[in-house]
Amino acid sequence: MAKSLDELLVYQKALKAADEVSKLLERNVFAKDSRLRQQLGASSERVASLIAEGFALKTDRHFASYLYQSRGSSKETRTQLRVALGRKYLTDHELTAHQDRYVEIEKMLTGLIHYLNREDWEQRG
Repeated sequence: MAKSLDELLVYQKALKAADEVSKLLERNVFAKDSRLRQQLGASSERVASLIAEGFALKTDRHFASYLYQSRGSSKETRTQLRVALGRKYLTDHELTAHQDRYVEIEKMLTGLIHYLNREDWEQRG
């Protein structure tokens, strides 16, 4: 298990994915759609934030519960990206690239959740 948050590959990937979504949100078309811009920005940021918050907790079960929430935020981000595609704010190719990134993160989160549930340490770190 990682000794520090920055050692977690899934955390690094979540930060990178959030940066990529932020670049997308700089487009003028999103300026006209503040609700979608806010939802997409918030959900993409929450993925990494929930990993970080959970990592700081004392038990594996608590950490895992935050990872479940992080996975949910990833799925929310993918939904908001599909909405953006429907509004023609991004291309099919861009959607696929972002979706693939978040699907990979979700798979990594699921693997980490399974590991934590198996180990079930009462006192982490």
